[in-house]
Amino acid sequence: MTAGRLCVPRNSNIDAMPELPEVETVRRGLAPAMEGARFDRVVANRGDLRWPLPKDFAKRVEGTTVTGMGRRAKYLLADLSSGDVLVMHLGMSGSFRVANNGGGETPGSYYHERSKLAAHDHVVFHMSSGAVVSFNDPRRFGSMKLVARRDIGDEPLLRALGPEPLGNEFDAAMLARACQGKRTSLKAALLDQRVVAGLGNIYVCEALNRARLSPRRIASTLATRSGAPHERTVLLVDAIKTVLNDAIKAGGSSLRDHRQTTGELGMFQHNFRVYDREGQPCPTPGCNGIVRRFEQNGRSTFYCRVCQK
Repeated sequence: MTAGRLCVPRNSNIDAMPELPEVETVRRGLAPAMEGARFDRVVANRGDLRWPLPKDFAKRVEGTTVTGMGRRAKYLLADLSSGDVLVMHLGMSGSFRVANNGGGETPGSYYHERSKLAAHDHVVFHMSSGAVVSFNDPRRFGSMKLVARRDIGDEPLLRALGPEPLGNEFDAAMLARACQGKRTSLKAALLDQRVVAGLGNIYVCEALNRARLSPRRIASTLATRSGAPHERTVLLVDAIKTVLNDAIKAGGSSLRDHRQTTGELGMFQHNFRVYDREGQPCPTPGCNGIVRRFEQNGRSTFYCRVCQK
């Protein structure tokens, strides 16, 4: 499908930030090039991204080996043989490009073609695997930070994060407890990274439609007075897990900048049920409603008021 047939949402500046599926797609693209490989040379073409790079960043990373490539919420975590963890965030326009000796690109996905200007290749990793991994970020909202593994639990960027929505520990009981007593809207609660980590505007809209729950619903209604989960909470947790897994399989959603590390677009935007589908029929079987859009906490919310209660 050509780029001309993709539409950019009204709130594209807000929703340009990659969510869990996009970050997980990038992680899977980086792992073959980086896991088990040594940093032979690290080039930092500037001293800052969103924040200043750690002091002696290149020297601290060079010579270490990536023992594991992980993800926490929207952060990429590269475990290093030195005992440090390289914590990376894509920001709004950041992407990784992996070039092999043969010159072919190998890793992740976003709508506009990624910048190929060398001026935007802010950090370049030359790996012992022969791969050259470049972090390109025109807007410089991305970040890189070195954190000692022993201190990772106290890292300010990570310590307040809630459970991983695709983890076994995330279930209806946990979500009900987190929302018990909350008078905010259900959508606002799900966007709170302390309640559940990694969800953003797109996938919250999609999950709520699948679970037939209104984004305006009060969050506390997920729990009974005793704190036990309602049946609707079970449906919502299942919808969250399903939509995230479906999006990961599709390579994420490409609205503005996200691309897979191969340079290919993510394809999940073609499977949106309600997001950016204002005025279209609700896809829920048996529902004759129309997808509506309204502003909620500064973001566009898409939902069907007929079947989402």
